[in-house]
Amino acid sequence: MGEKMENLRRTHMCGNLRVSNIGEEVVLMGWVQKQRNLGSLIFADLRDTTGIAQIVFDDTLSEEIFKKAEKIRSEYVIAVKGKVRKRESINKEIPTGEIEVLASELKILDEAETPPIYIKDDDDVSESMRLKYRYLDLRKPSMQENLKTRHKVAKVIREFLDENNFVEIETPMLTKPTPEGARDYLVPSRVNPGEFYALPQSPQLMKQLLMVSGMDRYYQIVRCFRDEDLRANRQPEFTQVDMEMSFVDVDDVIELNERLLYKLFKEIKGMEIELPIKRMTYDEAMERFGSDKPDLRFGFELVNISDIVANSSFKVFSETISNNGEVRGININGYGDKFSRKDISKLEEYVKTFGAKGLAWIKITNEGITSPIAKFLGEEELSEIIKKINGKENDLLLFVADKPSVVFDSLGNLRIEVAKKLDIIDKNDLKLLWITEFPLFEYDEEEGRYVAKHHPFTHPMDEDIELLETEPEKVRAKAYDIVINGDEMGGGSIRINNRELQERMFKALGFTMEEAWDKFGFLLEAFKYGTPPHGGLAYGFDRLIMLLTNNDNIRDVIAFPKTQSATCLLTNAPTAVSPEQLKEVHVKLDMKE
Repeated sequence: MGEKMENLRRTHMCGNLRVSNIGEEVVLMGWVQKQRNLGSLIFADLRDTTGIAQIVFDDTLSEEIFKKAEKIRSEYVIAVKGKVRKRESINKEIPTGEIEVLASELKILDEAETPPIYIKDDDDVSESMRLKYRYLDLRKPSMQENLKTRHKVAKVIREFLDENNFVEIETPMLTKPTPEGARDYLVPSRVNPGEFYALPQSPQLMKQLLMVSGMDRYYQIVRCFRDEDLRANRQPEFTQVDMEMSFVDVDDVIELNERLLYKLFKEIKGMEIELPIKRMTYDEAMERFGSDKPDLRFGFELVNISDIVANSSFKVFSETISNNGEVRGININGYGDKFSRKDISKLEEYVKTFGAKGLAWIKITNEGITSPIAKFLGEEELSEIIKKINGKENDLLLFVADKPSVVFDSLGNLRIEVAKKLDIIDKNDLKLLWITEFPLFEYDEEEGRYVAKHHPFTHPMDEDIELLETEPEKVRAKAYDIVINGDEMGGGSIRINNRELQERMFKALGFTMEEAWDKFGFLLEAFKYGTPPHGGLAYGFDRLIMLLTNNDNIRDVIAFPKTQSATCLLTNAPTAVSPEQLKEVHVKLDMKE
């Protein structure tokens, strides 16, 4: 059983002691990182959330205390009283490396078994072990640093929004299931048999109602929930920085958020980003990068060669174009010698995962052109292709022929895959970009109708409103995303604040008025009573922390994350519940396939 602290009260944190503390009597408390017994001398590294201090136990101590010091092992929790003195062998690796504490008193507050994972940053244990013993994993300095940065980022955001007249308001966690988005997490109601709440995918409707309420500027750092198949860096529960403003248009929202991002990077990273941030339309981003979240830290931009090969004798190209497809390519300029035929075959397998049927290629060497498709192309045709894509010696040209969505998806991802393989992405480079003028709708082939690209409350661009009923595919939205180094960090839009326009939007989405009122009646009812123009933006807070801590795993910046199969290895959630609990919420299970 552990000893009591009794008269000992912590006076300093381990990692904060310096040469200026020499001669002071201090009381430290923490975990033993390691212990070294040299006979008449025992050294222990004591760790807390600020760092490590070296403790020395020598033979001037009473036999009882020295024997106790011999007992301590890694991860024991101890309290030590002693005097700070200059260290003989200085350790330049740690901030406290010039001093040590000569102990005069020791209490073992709790013993510890040998931990199943090492408490050190370079422990290469499997992620499943790290998540199972998360409380041990979180003792690592790097993990503690991530959570401290997370706290600091939230603090900076709150300060900035407070200075800009935003009010922090909480919105409900138990809300109404709504369509047009990811799958909801459902919560059965005990007091309303057969009815369900949904956990919010975002506070979208509530924050719009707060604008109708006249709150003018709202924000919240809030948990959101989506029951979707998890890909890398997705979590079923995640955090958003959610904000909404009244009497604004696109430029107002962007300008405020540029100032917020400037403050964040300055205070957290000591970097000054250049304002205003570059803007690019959705159409330009797709044309040049095949993605609405382009990484601008390297080239390999898409080039459309459809006009050159429309009548090509290479049928793969010409037949694709006659079937409303297109042919685009990227130039891996200056790296042709880095790719063998085997490497190119691997790239072909990679693009097939995005729906491409194959990958055509041309390599330009000092001996001429190598390409399996060259024999199908006329000399003039080949020369025009190379000219358009700006091909030079030691370039590798890669082409995909398919419907536009597949071409963009394949080449947009391929340019990133190649840049990663070549290791040419500068991790310290920072490229921020606004993507604007998104399409208002996208066509869902499964449902056979247009669905909202963002959500049904996004305002169309004023000049495109007249196309809502006739050419919905051409309608652009007052929507914008902030993209940093190829990751979407946040997105938002100006919202519809006019009931007639909102009803036209629902109609364009294929809702009857009855369906619209059934799903969103409370919002439409509110719109009857005077709604200001309003818009906002939400950041993926976890992604922002990943960026600001140079992490590439979302689970490393969340205290207790779920696995990719949405389970918690620490608590074993989700689990079965008792028949009594199910009965209370009026739910019967039917586990048949």
